Amino acid sequence: MDIQKACDAFRCLLEEQLRRAQNMNQEKTDFSQKESITIGIIDGDGIGPVIMSQAVRVLEKLLQPQISAGKIILKKIEGLTIENRMALSQAVPEDVLTQIKTCDVLLKGPTTTPMGGNMESANVTLRRELDLYANIRPVSIPEENIQWIFFRENTEGEYVLGSRGVELPGLAMDFKVTTDAGTRRIAQAAFQYAKNNGKNRVSIVTKANIMKKTDGKFTAICHEVAKDYPDISVDDWYIDIMTANLVNPAIRNQFQVVLLPNLYGDIITDEAAQLQGGVGTAGSANVGDRYAMFEAIHGSAPRLMEEGLGDYADPRSILQATAMLLRHILCTDAAQTLENALQTQQETVDVTKGITCQSYTDALLKLL
Repeated sequence: MDIQKACDAFRCLLEEQLRRAQNMNQEKTDFSQKESITIGIIDGDGIGPVIMSQAVRVLEKLLQPQISAGKIILKKIEGLTIENRMALSQAVPEDVLTQIKTCDVLLKGPTTTPMGGNMESANVTLRRELDLYANIRPVSIPEENIQWIFFRENTEGEYVLGSRGVELPGLAMDFKVTTDAGTRRIAQAAFQYAKNNGKNRVSIVTKANIMKKTDGKFTAICHEVAKDYPDISVDDWYIDIMTANLVNPAIRNQFQVVLLPNLYGDIITDEAAQLQGGVGTAGSANVGDRYAMFEAIHGSAPRLMEEGLGDYADPRSILQATAMLLRHILCTDAAQTLENALQTQQETVDVTKGITCQSYTDALLKLL
């Protein structure tokens, strides 16, 4: 009886994922044709409100003429807190999702995901509901001539069904999903970026020697897409050795564009950000055809809040994400101004020196 119930549940998942794969194509948003652009502001949990308040100050400074003219609207979205989500037993409450869908792009603080239970990550839910299939994370280490950019598939893999596995007495199973259409579009995004930005190498990272169906499909389709880009070289790496490659000074500056499935991308981009200077220094874009969401790559830092040090949260990750958002909506001058200021700003948040999140941003605003 338990096995039959599990099989029935698995059948429902299969039918759902097949429907999802058949309905992926959406019309792309053309920001050059929009009369106004709405940026949704979501504080999130823990240190989220601390860093987001500073990101809003930066946006208001850089976009003041467009905001005054009504060409850009900053819209505060309430309710995506762990308390509200737990009370409603919804990863993203329905009324919050309705408000989110009135926006063109989101700037989002970190949200807490409870350990265990059936509560799905708010990020996973938003990526699925908004079809944000490309997670894009740049990492720069100028002194080593390192300019990496990671294209992580964002709506499939282990995460798409991560809270909907099967549990039997003495046995638990989760599922991994790879579709042709989902893989093809993230591969096209990575190769097109490489072509548009003068990159000549794309590295595909999987565990296709073990995960032969899912990662095997991912690798095969990426190579099919690569045939349309004959001037770009392609190489394959397994995720375990690639994590070692990133800490190998002899070869790590040779990598340019890295293309990989969801779980591996989540792990390895944190490693890459740590090499850059810490997870607090890297931004992240979640991009689909219709919507996009920009956020810090770190979590809500509950320990920092418990210790009473929330005011010392590092805002650089969300500010890097802010620069990515500005580029996405074609405010390239504002994006470049912010990127230059972030590079120029020497001091970082430091509890020993009394440099808080707000005082760091005060200094940054002077540079802007």
